Amino acid sequence: MPPIRRRHLPSLGSFATFEVAAKHLSFTLAARELNVTQGAVSQQIRLLERALGVTLFVRRHNALELTAEGARLHAAVTAGLDTISAAVGVITGDEGPPSVTLSATDAMALFWLQPLIDSFRDAHPEVGFVVLASDADDTLRNYADVDIAILCGNERCEVGEELHFLFPEVARPVCAPAFLAAHGPFEDAADLNRVNLLHLHDRHWSADAIGWQPLGWAEWFRAQGSQWDKRPSSLSTNKVSLLMNAALAGQGVMLGWQHMVQPLIAQERLVVAHPAAITAGRGNFLNCKQKSLERGVVAQFVDHLLAAAAHQQG
Repeated sequence: MPPIRRRHLPSLGSFATFEVAAKHLSFTLAARELNVTQGAVSQQIRLLERALGVTLFVRRHNALELTAEGARLHAAVTAGLDTISAAVGVITGDEGPPSVTLSATDAMALFWLQPLIDSFRDAHPEVGFVVLASDADDTLRNYADVDIAILCGNERCEVGEELHFLFPEVARPVCAPAFLAAHGPFEDAADLNRVNLLHLHDRHWSADAIGWQPLGWAEWFRAQGSQWDKRPSSLSTNKVSLLMNAALAGQGVMLGWQHMVQPLIAQERLVVAHPAAITAGRGNFLNCKQKSLERGVVAQFVDHLLAAAAHQQG
């Protein structure tokens, strides 16, 4: 079958609209990014499907899926727009200073990524970073400008992406040194029931960017052959950052995720309250666009992250 001649292609604007809708798998989010109405996006897609004579999306209740034809077109349109964007940057001299854009959950961005950004910038102060952090919006990873996405136990990988395993999700009880001195030691798991346990609320685990089964005190005590008494906690919250601040302030014991608390333990701001760890057999992944890796600064930062993850594993 001969290729379609360019003058017979639908408008380039309709392809751009399709690329955004396919990226988000949502006409609503596409409309928000394009600053148009949802109806305008839907109409553009219908016209494009009619012009091509194929169905690009499967419309389900509150969800969209790409058809095989839609997935093939999405890969081609994304590659084409990336090429155009790069060429325009070179022609206009508007490539801008070197920068890296990342997406992650709130706690991962604050406690794991930020220290590594700081250490990278010590050697490369000219590099800027954009960090898009949310526990409630899993679509951030799909934004065109995102080079690297840190995924919580979600090993999805699309065409044109490179996936790396970082580390398993491991948690153990931690607290401030002064709290342990005043209330410890905790020789048995049951001993922890007599102190204030800072609790990560189940709402954290049902957030759109996480969506895992809970890994909290109930699971930790059960893994140790014991039972959580569920006494009132001074703090139960869906935000890891709030728990971390409370633990650092000496208010109680929290389940600390290894990759987040290791630097604080090394600084002696936190200590392990009980050595038993718990894991649900899931992990964290680094997902990077292959196109982004063509930029040296992105490839360097990926190496920096992978080296840090390997060091933590060692």
